Amino acid sequence: MTAPMSTSTAVAAVERSLERIRADGRAGIWIQLVDPERALATAAGIDERMARGQRLPLAGMTLAVKGNIDVEGLDTTAGCPAYAYRPNRSAAVVRALTDAGAVVVGVTNLDQFATGLVGTRSPYGVCPNAHWDGLISGGSSSGSAVAVAAGLVDIALGTDTAGSGRVPAAANGIVGLKPTRGRLSTAGVVPACASLDCVSVFAREVGSGALAVSVAAGFDPEDPWSRSDPLVTPSARAVRLGVPDGADLDFDDAPASAQRFRASVGCLVDAISVESSTVNTVTVEIDHLLEAGRLLYDGAFVAERYAAVGEFVEAHAAAVDPVVGAIIRGAAELPAWRLAADTGELRRLARFSDQLFAEIDVLVVPTVPRIPTVEEVAADPIGVNAMLGTYTNFVNLLDLCALTLPVVTPEDPADSPPTSLTLIAPAWHDQVLVELARQIDFGRAPADSGLGNYHQEQR
Repeated sequence: MTAPMSTSTAVAAVERSLERIRADGRAGIWIQLVDPERALATAAGIDERMARGQRLPLAGMTLAVKGNIDVEGLDTTAGCPAYAYRPNRSAAVVRALTDAGAVVVGVTNLDQFATGLVGTRSPYGVCPNAHWDGLISGGSSSGSAVAVAAGLVDIALGTDTAGSGRVPAAANGIVGLKPTRGRLSTAGVVPACASLDCVSVFAREVGSGALAVSVAAGFDPEDPWSRSDPLVTPSARAVRLGVPDGADLDFDDAPASAQRFRASVGCLVDAISVESSTVNTVTVEIDHLLEAGRLLYDGAFVAERYAAVGEFVEAHAAAVDPVVGAIIRGAAELPAWRLAADTGELRRLARFSDQLFAEIDVLVVPTVPRIPTVEEVAADPIGVNAMLGTYTNFVNLLDLCALTLPVVTPEDPADSPPTSLTLIAPAWHDQVLVELARQIDFGRAPADSGLGNYHQEQR
């Protein structure tokens, strides 16, 4: 995989990023920016290394990092100032990207302790949507998604436990890659649910995001959840595409979303048909997948959130977002037998997932039923958050990989993000999703949609 073509130097890329951040000026996107002199000095070093003939696949790319991922020299807050600490080195995934030439320009806002899918649960302010005022930016990786969608950086790191690398991508009209669990190291990441956490990548187009994931991937002996790649090399040339039966889909009383989903799937199938030797759509039932997803918050797996930060939350109640605090403190009351029971239930449901992916190669689902407003979240923070996780919560529980992307159709209105699809496959089939997603033509965004030629910009 090769880097996108660019005539930009690293210094020019950083200067452009810093200028766009200054011009944007909106609160709620960033927690802390790198000192400009430091960022430019780092970029100058990259240009010097390139001039000496070193191969740096991410040279000329700027990077934002979610605020629960360590960046040397900046505070890691996880969205809670009282929790802040200054790491003596960057997280493994950040080091991998910067070693390859990317330059970090700042750390981004998030739903506190990565608990939420809404982008509003932060003392650093509500993170604004990149293009559509009044709509949520999505969480918990809200700032990272907005920084990419607004053109402030080229790529950004998020995390994804329940859907935080996919919901913000949908809300802001960009690409979100949620790799196979353990493919990217989580060493240096404040955990949410450690056994389920993934580092995710946001980009404006599939190639840049896939390149960043490939650079960062690899077994890390310092991460107890890291896994070795079994060298699966499946091909996407002959595709059995699973499309859920309409009766299985819930669009939260938004009929237009159902219509847009059908149209976007049609665009996807047409694109694959042009590029692939064969494509067969298979109508599938996903009720067992959705049942598994409900275990993430309605079951005992949420106890991992208490294991991660529960003692801090108990001791610093005034510093914690009320909704986040209630979720984490409530997890302390779950009995051990409940976790044992839910683990068994998950294994039962995983059998249905295995059977499904024996019949199909890739499942396509709506990323979210719909994109709500900030006001709706304020009125019903738990209910709206649960709705947003309908088609995302089950993925990590069932050990699947996923890629979210916008598919612009004539049915998409200008006052909301384009329809977002998520492609899902078994663990270690990430490249199949990348190959399919790259076949979508992002140049079809109408000029008045707020996207314009946005997805064609790589620098």
